Parts: sequence; structure tokens; C-alpha cells
Amino acid sequence: MLLDDSLHLVRHKQVGLVTNHTGRDRAGTPSIDLLADHPEVELVALYSPEHGIRGKEEAGVRVTGGRDGRTGVPIHSLYGATTKPTPEMLAGVDVLLFDIQDVGARYYTYLSTMALAMEAAGEAEIEFVVLDRPNPIGGEAVQGNLLDPNFASFVGLYPVPMRHGLTAGEFARMAAGEFGVRVKLSVAVADGWTRDMPYAETGIPWVAPSPNMPSVTSALHYPGSCLFEGTPISVGRGTPMAFQHLGAPWLDGDALARRLNAIGVPGAAFRPTGFTPVNPGDGKFAGEEVHGIMLEAVGEDYDPTLAALALLTEIRAASGDLWRWRSSHFDRLAGGDRLRLQVEAGASYEELAEGWSAGVDEYLARREPYLLYR
Repeated sequence: MLLDDSLHLVRHKQVGLVTNHTGRDRAGTPSIDLLADHPEVELVALYSPEHGIRGKEEAGVRVTGGRDGRTGVPIHSLYGATTKPTPEMLAGVDVLLFDIQDVGARYYTYLSTMALAMEAAGEAEIEFVVLDRPNPIGGEAVQGNLLDPNFASFVGLYPVPMRHGLTAGEFARMAAGEFGVRVKLSVAVADGWTRDMPYAETGIPWVAPSPNMPSVTSALHYPGSCLFEGTPISVGRGTPMAFQHLGAPWLDGDALARRLNAIGVPGAAFRPTGFTPVNPGDGKFAGEEVHGIMLEAVGEDYDPTLAALALLTEIRAASGDLWRWRSSHFDRLAGGDRLRLQVEAGASYEELAEGWSAGVDEYLARREPYLLYR
């Protein structure tokens, strides 16, 4: 859409591009190559997010810079010594582009990278353009709690829900309109996408945006199951179904499934499973057989964040003395310490779910002016 419909945004300009392996057209040609080969565009700098320009690094692993092998364009890391472009990184850039596939969850760091790049572009008086892409888990469902600004971090910069229901372009517009990011912003809109469109209907091949996001199914469960990164429980890293199942060697999957299904979480089903993580990036139970739960969305009202509340209460109780919080990380993901303290105090699923979505209606009203799709 940028090159076909909005070329004026980059024509005869020196362009910087924040991207990774998901930045490509429908035919699979990388955005790097499309821009570098265009006769009216001068690509002068690349910027790499978490997981690297090729998307192969594990979560949390620092990324280094370098040069792109094909074009020779310098690559600056935005997940190493800094997560925000420095003035030196932006020297000679007229317009900064963002082209990365997000997954629609607050914790996923690509939109934090985008927001910080927007800040830097604004400070340098550089235009910023988002090359928009569909939200793979849809733009209608908005679920989970709102982040407490006192717990803002790179896995959650702004007070948005866990499943925010925005595309990258809409998120950028809201960051500029509601959260104080000052920048001259444009969005190359994704033509033909609607908020209720399943990703499979877009015809765009799924490219795993990080090593443990193998499918849209994983992305759907991720807004809930990601919370377990802050616990001793495996989220399935090192398996083909990361974030779709959870486990630990001490758990009894059959008993857990019976208790969880009896709770009656809307649209959710739980079945016992076992798996063996192979070289998991989180270091949990490498080569060990673990037992636990497979998540299934069986209704249109499925809410992965409510499923996570039920899982937390039951798995915490079943783990006994083997449970260890990774407190600071869990609280960052949960957007505050309230959830952890409630679970530790023995709150039931019903008690956790009561008031869980407080503030979402206000959020929906605030985001309305920034929506680009219906």
C-alpha cells in the first residue's frame, strides 16, 4: 500500500526502516528489498527489534547491529544497549517507517519498540509512517485488565488491556492522541481488512513473528497464557505449540482438567496433555516430560485472560511448595501486583474475575477516534 498508494510519503527521501522478517509483501519479498530496489526511495538505515532482524533470537536475548547482507544498509539494534533510536542512529534519515507484524497483546514488545521509535522521530523532527498489518486475533474483542501506569515497562508502556484490539497503525494513532507521543504520523492503511476478519481470510501467509509464536492459535491464547512466564510453569517454549499448553513435571493433567472444566470459563475448554520442551528459551524443564493442560477455544466468547485466571488459581493450588513467583516479571506482565497478591491470598476464579475488566469501557471510548477499520 505504501508503494502503490502512498509513495509521496517516501519519494526522494532518505528512509529508515524498523522491521524484521515479518516485514514483507504478500508474495514474500522483504520490505527491505522492496524499498532498496525502488528507484525513487533511498533506504539508508535499518532498525532491529527484539528477536533480531531475522526473528531467530529467543525472548530477552540482546540483539546486535551490523549490515544487511544483500543491501549493505546498516542495521541498528533496538534491543541491545538501547530500545529507543539515538540521535546518531537517526542521522541522515528524513522519514522513519515501521513494518512489523504484531500479535495483538499488550506484552508483545514490537509495539513498545514502535512507540519509542515514534518518540525519537518526534524529537528529531522526522516523519513517522506505520505500514499497517491486520491484528491476527481480531479487532473486536478487547479483554483483560488495564495496566497500572505505575507498572509501565517495555512489556506494557500504556494503560491498555491485555488484548487491546488494535492494529499497529491504530496503536500508533492512540499513542500520539492519548499517551503523549509527539510526532508527525502517517499510516499506510491495510486495504480490505475488517475488525471481524479471521486471519485465515486475509490470504496473508503466517510468518512466525518470534520463535515461539508458531501460529495464530498460539497468538489467540497468548494474552492469557503469557502470564505464566512469571511463574515456574512452562508455557510450551521449545515445542510446536507454545502458549497453547502449560505444564510442569509435578502436575496431574487429568485432575487439573476436571477442576478447570467444572469452573465454566466462557468459551474455554481444558484437556490434559503432556509435552517435552526441547531447548526452551526460558530454560524450563529442558528435555523433561511435563504434564499439564491444553487450552482450547470452543466458543466465540472465549477470553484467554479469564482462562488464565482459572489456570492460575488451580495450578497455584496444585503446585504447593513447588510454586515460585518471578514476582517482578509477573507484575510487569499483569500490569500491577494486585493479581499476584490475590492469587497468593487464595482468591477463587470467581473472585478474580469480579471487576477484572474494570476500565475497559472507558478504554473503548478513548480508542474509538483512532480506529481505521470497521
